[in-house]
Amino acid sequence: MQGKTYLITGANSGIGYATAEGLAAQGGTVLLHARSREKGEAARAEIIKKTGNQAVHLLLADLSVISEVKRLAADVQARFNRLDALINNAAIIPPQRTTTPDGLETQFAVNHLAYFILGNLLLPLLQSSAPARLVNVSSSLHHSGKVDFENLQSEKRYEFNPVGGAGWGCYANTKLMNVLFTREMARRLGANATVTVNALHPGLIGTNLVRAAMPKWFQPIYRAVVGKPNRGAQTSIYLATSAEGGRVTGKYFADSKEAPMAEAAKDDATARRLWEISAELAQLETI
Repeated sequence: MQGKTYLITGANSGIGYATAEGLAAQGGTVLLHARSREKGEAARAEIIKKTGNQAVHLLLADLSVISEVKRLAADVQARFNRLDALINNAAIIPPQRTTTPDGLETQFAVNHLAYFILGNLLLPLLQSSAPARLVNVSSSLHHSGKVDFENLQSEKRYEFNPVGGAGWGCYANTKLMNVLFTREMARRLGANATVTVNALHPGLIGTNLVRAAMPKWFQPIYRAVVGKPNRGAQTSIYLATSAEGGRVTGKYFADSKEAPMAEAAKDDATARRLWEISAELAQLETI
């Protein structure tokens, strides 16, 4: 792990923090992304204290704003000469539909479009550091997601999930988009690419994000069955560092092994159309 550099988005708490701590403990240079400087600095200091690894760097950006996502990518490229893995981890679950300064639905912007932008803009740095990996944190909820191009920004309805409640249906949709993006990026790069692209389900994990989005009646049940964030980080770390993570591409993992993805995630036409719309919204030239 010495000499390798890893960027983790949403790394000041929860699974992202546990992923950053795990990689730092193995000697990697960790680029810890956060939105809040205060929370980011606290997480950075704690990781350094726990691991003894001083090579932990804080990068700030609001991933709901396209210009800030692009600035984050530019900051990484300007400050660091290599990137061995980008772990797109940040996610949100607002209980009501909100929009970003760019006029996008906020979950779509953070949970999907930021992944898409960072993956594309940081691809040259990953390629120059190859063999390298792009790791997208999805969810088993992608099995219940759908991509409705007539309601992509939740203009007509903000999707409901029977267990999670308001916003969770939209979350499932964005997690399906993560897998579609993973497969389409892997397809465009090709089977012999030096950068692998994989998605994962971290498990049913107790994080502040999920607890805050859960209805109160379900929280005691949730607390009784969920795992700790360090368990949720294991598959991300596995895909970022293991030999298999460097061989396999375009796949979906759970518990550090390949797992079945939803049939909807295998729809090549949907993946291509989602890619094209995302590139247009982000005003990006892509591979």
